[in-house]
Amino acid sequence: MWTEGYVSGIDYTHGYYPELSPVRLQLSALTAGYDVFQSTPGSVNYLELGFGQGLSVNIHAAATAGKFWATDFNPSHAANAQSMAAASGGELTALDNSFAELAARADLPAFDIIALHGIWSWVSDENRANIADIAKRQLKPGGLFYISYNVTPGWSPAMPLRHLLTQHAERSGQGAIADRINNSLDFAQQVVDAGAAYFKANPAVVERLGKIKDQNRNYLAHEYFNADWHPMPFSQTATLLEAAKLSFATSADLLDQVDAINLSADAQKILGEIPDPMLRETVRDYFVNQQFRRDIFIKGARRLPPLERMRRLQAKAFALLLGPEDRPEKVTGSLGEAALQEAVYKPVFDALASDGQSPKTIAQLHALCEGVDFNQITQALQVLAGSGAVAPAQDKPAIQSARKTTKLLNSELCRRAEASTDVNHLASPVTGAGVQVNRFEQLFLRATELKEKDAPGYVWRVLSAQGESILKDGKALEGEEENLAELRAQHDLFERKRLPVLKSLGIA
Repeated sequence: MWTEGYVSGIDYTHGYYPELSPVRLQLSALTAGYDVFQSTPGSVNYLELGFGQGLSVNIHAAATAGKFWATDFNPSHAANAQSMAAASGGELTALDNSFAELAARADLPAFDIIALHGIWSWVSDENRANIADIAKRQLKPGGLFYISYNVTPGWSPAMPLRHLLTQHAERSGQGAIADRINNSLDFAQQVVDAGAAYFKANPAVVERLGKIKDQNRNYLAHEYFNADWHPMPFSQTATLLEAAKLSFATSADLLDQVDAINLSADAQKILGEIPDPMLRETVRDYFVNQQFRRDIFIKGARRLPPLERMRRLQAKAFALLLGPEDRPEKVTGSLGEAALQEAVYKPVFDALASDGQSPKTIAQLHALCEGVDFNQITQALQVLAGSGAVAPAQDKPAIQSARKTTKLLNSELCRRAEASTDVNHLASPVTGAGVQVNRFEQLFLRATELKEKDAPGYVWRVLSAQGESILKDGKALEGEEENLAELRAQHDLFERKRLPVLKSLGIA
């Protein structure tokens, strides 16, 4: 069967995953000191394996010049991705090939980046071998391979919960998969309430079950209920990828690279004394109780000399994703919450906010931030990017070349927001990536595009025509007057706080 045990009766969510961005991947490798592809963004060849609804790859194809390829075996996902690409004019070839079919194609180019989000844990051994084969044959020397996956030891305590849920869904009856998911969750709670010793011994799993019950059923179907579901230790993944000549480089999670917020001094000392990278990463996962890794592997990894790393970082530009009044004061790592040093972070943030929040290179920031040295600025930007306050930015020619395609894609996504809450990101030509923009904000932008003089009134007409109303504090507002008052308040906040940021990012 073409589904090979993968859930296909319910579509995946329209998630956006910033780690898949070529601009961000290149930054993550550079901050860790690795020399990866030196292609300009306009000549990047990029392949995404298992793209879901295709939102991420469409945003990146519209916002980053280059040639993008992607495949997802689900034809409805492929059709959705193709429709977005047709709207934007982005250079994207979206296929519905299986990994075996893709591996057999003779028309694939050599790629600078091959990326897959989450797929590795939810496919068979045969498909993992196909993925490794694609990387071996199609990734350029010096090319970057991004992979995220469920990992032990973090997942180990909850694996029996997943087994209980899937066994109940499979063996207790028929019906739509969403109904079977609900029934299995209810049954698991009954087992908890009846005093099952496993749950008594693992209270964190009971807490996880409570969180699962509140999650989107489309997401749960693909996350928990596939026939294949294989959390594995880092060492197993790294060993499987060795066949493709890939070696581990670093985490694509920029916060993960900052030891101070993730590892105690004792942990850092132990890890620093482990020369073998596979053992070191394995032990690190135990220290942080890792359950989901975001890894960068490189075909032919090369370390940059410190001076060259510094020169390349100095040329990297960054842009704010928040307004100047929203500077974060804390960050959360594996050790918990940590305060951000105001003497460093305030001048960096203020400098980024100057001149209409235009992008600025590290060299420019260094000149603007008196008393803050290069290493402090670099780590501050890494932390701020990892926490979603800033993003790496493209150079001016790349920004200009992406303006048309991002505008067209965003127009289509805002049009879809009239009837759907699925998408919560739009494409920025400045960052070459997605930026979180909620449905109401998208509809306000849509009203501007349609030259509607009363944006809140337009949004209310859209909602009321579909029998919808606004939820406030968990309660549906009643009547036109209440809904319009709330929309006008939201629109006022949007114009004061969000619109200037979206303009600086090339979205509005």
